[in-house]
Amino acid sequence: MVIRYPGWVKTTVELPEELLRAAQRTARREGTTVKSLLEEGLRLALARHLDHEVTGLRDASVGGNGLRPEFRGASWAEIRNAAYGDRL
Repeated sequence: MVIRYPGWVKTTVELPEELLRAAQRTARREGTTVKSLLEEGLRLALARHLDHEVTGLRDASVGGNGLRPEFRGASWAEIRNAAYGDRL
C-alpha cells in the first residue's frame, strides 16, 4: 500500500557515493534525515539561481523624463492603442 501526501512527490535521484555517505554522516550528526538535507540543499541552490537571475540583469534604463505630457494620466489601453494603432 502506498500512502500519498498532498504536495509531495516521490522520485529517484542518483548521487555520487561519496556525496551520499557525507550526507548520511551529516544527517546522523545533526539528528536529521538525508531527505531533509537534500530538500534544504535544493532550496538553497534554487534561491541562489533565482537571486542570480534577478541581480544578473544589465541596466537597460534609458534617459528621459518619463511619459510624454499627453500620456500622463492615460490608461494602459490608451497608451497601447497609441503605440500599436490598427496592428492590435
